[in-house]
Amino acid sequence: MTNTTAAPAPGRLAAPTPAPSPAPAFRDLPRLIALMTGAEKHAPAAHSTLDALWVLYDRVLRVTPATVDDPGRDRFLLSKGHGPMAYYAVLAAHGFFDRALLPGFGSYDSPLGHHPDRVLVPGAEIGSGSLGHGLPLAVGTVLGLRAQGLTDPRVWVLIGDAELDEGSNHEAIAHAGPAGLEQLHTLVIDNASATHGWPGGIASRFASAGWDAVTVDGRDHEALYEAFTTPHPGRPLAVVARVEPKN
Repeated sequence: MTNTTAAPAPGRLAAPTPAPSPAPAFRDLPRLIALMTGAEKHAPAAHSTLDALWVLYDRVLRVTPATVDDPGRDRFLLSKGHGPMAYYAVLAAHGFFDRALLPGFGSYDSPLGHHPDRVLVPGAEIGSGSLGHGLPLAVGTVLGLRAQGLTDPRVWVLIGDAELDEGSNHEAIAHAGPAGLEQLHTLVIDNASATHGWPGGIASRFASAGWDAVTVDGRDHEALYEAFTTPHPGRPLAVVARVEPKN
């Protein structure tokens, strides 16, 4: 039998067999975040999202490094993009890019900027950080998927409670409920940083516009998972994850 395995070119070492990646673990995230420095002013924004992001990527989202361009993948949009360190740590833990990139966070030649760039960061669906853009983009993403006949992919967007001070979000909320955008899921991280309040809490704002809405402890992984997987036929879903107040 002829050996069809190509030999390495003269002077070039054969590529080593890659070692299997370690299974991602939540306990690894503090160490991965600690590798990133230079934007400490937004550290609370990052840490407030850590548990919710972990549960989404570890147990809910149907997207992997191998399917980031698959039309049938779930989409995750980080609207709270001014604090991306937890997001980068979770993506790195799940193999979307090499963990060796983390120490370069925010440097001139690093793909990991202080705001995510969808062109540079594998797995990032949008460039974000300007408050109030993510939820309208998520609504548009669902409408675009519907127009292509793609009704199975789910769209998740993570926003901060302070983003609800932006009118663009209220327009998106008001449209998505009556339009029955069942593919749309909004995760609100509530760290008590919003300027304005809502009678009955944040979830009531979504419920009044025809969404299913639930409020949970944003550090309780089982409560987050149960909320994320709540059936909501014919209606978009909002999950308000309460965490410790920003200080």
